[in-house]
Amino acid sequence: MFDYARAGLDALSTGLGAEFIAALDIFSGVVGRVIVTGVGKSGHIGRKIAATLASTGTPAFFVHAGEASHGDLGMITKGDAVLAISNSGEAHELHDILSYAKRFDIPIVAITSKGASTLAKAATVALLLPPVPEVCSMGLEAPTTSTTMTLAMGDALAVALLERHGFTTDDYKVFHPGGQLGRKLYKVADLMHGGEELPLVKPATPMSEVVLVMTKKTFGVAGVISDAGDLIGIVTDGDLRRHIGGDLFKLTAADVMTKSPKSTGPNILAVEAMRRMNDWKITSVFVVENAKPVGILRMHDILRAGAL
Repeated sequence: MFDYARAGLDALSTGLGAEFIAALDIFSGVVGRVIVTGVGKSGHIGRKIAATLASTGTPAFFVHAGEASHGDLGMITKGDAVLAISNSGEAHELHDILSYAKRFDIPIVAITSKGASTLAKAATVALLLPPVPEVCSMGLEAPTTSTTMTLAMGDALAVALLERHGFTTDDYKVFHPGGQLGRKLYKVADLMHGGEELPLVKPATPMSEVVLVMTKKTFGVAGVISDAGDLIGIVTDGDLRRHIGGDLFKLTAADVMTKSPKSTGPNILAVEAMRRMNDWKITSVFVVENAKPVGILRMHDILRAGAL
């Protein structure tokens, strides 16, 4: 069986040209929002496109073309741009929203398969879908191939606008705080412990006090800092075991510590810190900025946050 959907996507990928760039210019230049509109299956696809735009840095929402005629036109302002979707380009429900946009000089980008349609003629820019038949063995032209191509066009617009806006992983995390994708974008600074929680001692601190700090702070380690506040060593449970014996409490932190300990920065992704800890075969790591400890991160913190 001929794969109409694949044929449509292949044709779409070779047909993006000046009109696509013009649409990007419109959407990236608006001071308001992108108003996506449509009815029927085009409306369902439009809702998804609006959600994708909004989640990737282009403020957008969906206005049902039928409801627009009954007051929802008030949601559209002069600073907005309209993305109108209709495969045939003749959906009569679009008439009022198109007239309203024309009246207030609001730019219109159309996604349609008919270049001579009412929608295409009314649009500032028309993005034409390639003429690929719908996947319908009964010849009823049920929206299938066309909706797939429309969705792909919307995703292409969203990704291209994302790049134009310089959308970053930090921005993405702000918009997706509750989802798995957002959690994967946690940085070390988001999960680390800092301030009074840090188990820090000086090189001359007696080991009896070091053990008390390690016990009180509950991280199982103590960072050793210089007079300037730089991290110069670490005392771990392993270091204690290696020095266990009658003379342990006669020693200082400098005598027992491991010099030049592994560390990480506060601005790397938590998943990258997890990978490093696995490679180093450690379960906690000091977070250092300008040679000074600003936090401590445990593998358990990353797992609990679901940042993998």
